[in-house]
Amino acid sequence: MVDFEEAANQLYAAAAADFIATRNELAKQLKADGDQLGSTRLKALRKPTVAAWLANLVARERPDELDDLLALGDEFRQATADLDGERLRKLTPRRHQLLDQLTKAANSLAEGVGQKISADVGQKLRETLDAAMVDPAVGEAVRDARISSALRHVGFGVVDESGEPSNVTPLTDERRKRAEERRAKTAPRQQEGSAKDNAAREKAEREQEEREQAERDAAKRELNDAIAAAEAAEATVHDLDGQLTAAREAVEKAQDEVRRITGELDDARKTARAVQKESREARKRFNRL
Repeated sequence: MVDFEEAANQLYAAAAADFIATRNELAKQLKADGDQLGSTRLKALRKPTVAAWLANLVARERPDELDDLLALGDEFRQATADLDGERLRKLTPRRHQLLDQLTKAANSLAEGVGQKISADVGQKLRETLDAAMVDPAVGEAVRDARISSALRHVGFGVVDESGEPSNVTPLTDERRKRAEERRAKTAPRQQEGSAKDNAAREKAEREQEEREQAERDAAKRELNDAIAAAEAAEATVHDLDGQLTAAREAVEKAQDEVRRITGELDDARKTARAVQKESREARKRFNRL
C-alpha cells in the first residue's frame, strides 16, 4: 500500500517513456487502496519534458553534488547582499565548475538508461540547475526530483547572464569593517522588536493558514462532488449499457422468431399450392368421367 507522496516519487523516477503507463497503474492502485483523492491528484501530474526528467534523475542520483550547488547559491546571495564584488568573482568559477560536473554526470546517467540527450536538452538542464542555485524555491523544487518542465532564471541581481559579477563595487577592508559594524548595531534593535514582530507574524501566518485551509476544504468539497458526479455518470452508463445489451438480445431473439415464422409460412404456402394443384387435377379427372 502506497500513499500519494510515495506514488508521486515512484512516478517521476520512472523512465520517461513509461510515465503515462506508470501514472495509470499507480492511480489505479491508490484508488483500490481507498485513496480516491490521491488517485485524482496523481492523474493530474504532468509528464516531464526530457530536460525536466534529466534534472529529476540528477537530483535522485547525485544529491550531494546538487546540495553543493545549492549551498553555493547561499554564498552568492550573501556576497550580493554585502556588495562584495571580489567574493562574487571568486565564487563564479566554482559555479561553472559545479554546473559542468552535474551536466556531465547527467549525460552519463542518461546514457546508462538508454536515453539520448541533445545539445538543446543539455542546455535546458544547465539553465535549470543554475536557476536552482539562484532561487531557493527553485532549488527545493529541483531537490524534490518532481519537476515537469525545465526552469530558467533571468538574472541574479548584480550577476549578469554569463554568471559574472556586474556593477558591483569591490569592498575595501574599511568598507567591509563598516558593513560588519552596521550589522552588529542593527542586531540588538532587531531583537527588541522581534517579540512584536513574531507575534504579528504568527498571527498573519495563522490567518493565512486558516484561509488556505478553507480554500483546501472548499477545493476538496468540489473535488468530492466532481468524483461523486463522475461515479454517478459511470453508474448510469453501466446501467444504460446493460439495457442496450438486453435490447440487442431481444432484437436478435425477435429476428430469430421472425425467421422461424417466415420459414413456416413459406412451407405452408408451398403445401397450400401443392394441395390446390392436386385439387385442380382431381377436378379435371372428375370432369372427364
